[in-house]
Amino acid sequence: MRVGLTGGIATGKSTVSAYLKQQDIPVIDADLVARQVIEPTGLAYPEVKAAFPTAFIDGQLVRSKLGDIIFHDNEKRLLLNKLMHPKIREQMLELADQYEQSGHSLIVFDIPLLLEGDWKQLVDQVVVVYCNASLQKERLMERNQLSAEEAQARIDSQLDIEQKKRLADHVLSNEGKREALYQQIDTWLKSVQDKQRNL
Repeated sequence: MRVGLTGGIATGKSTVSAYLKQQDIPVIDADLVARQVIEPTGLAYPEVKAAFPTAFIDGQLVRSKLGDIIFHDNEKRLLLNKLMHPKIREQMLELADQYEQSGHSLIVFDIPLLLEGDWKQLVDQVVVVYCNASLQKERLMERNQLSAEEAQARIDSQLDIEQKKRLADHVLSNEGKREALYQQIDTWLKSVQDKQRNL
């Protein structure tokens, strides 16, 4: 079974990911794969280098240069996504196949923008890590040392957390203590394992 794990910025998705890894559940991190595919040996490297030659120095991508290019130019940002997304997807699916072949029955895709993009068809179930918007903002301000306006701007760049909650197959509420979150994860894992046994 392939599960998509997502949430809003600062809702606690990384905490859930870390806990799942401790339980020996493979977690494939889309952000990490996105970095790997533009390494010199990565799947997207030749195309990205050809499209954005000024973002490379001595064959290595300089992220800040690439950021400067796409930040001010929507067409270039769309082009980068068009080059990167199929390769990210290809590598994630390849990793999932490898985990399944080595005997894992549950694979988790950690995808921050799972519901904003067209990733949903890759997974059998969507799990959203949730906290209410005011707590989300408070945590983000504290974690990243941001003003209220800066935090809100980052939150607004993603799909609203209430909307994500409605689109989820399962919701992990992260508004209390960490132990309470872990208990919810355990309960969810048990339900997934029971379902797999009954298939």
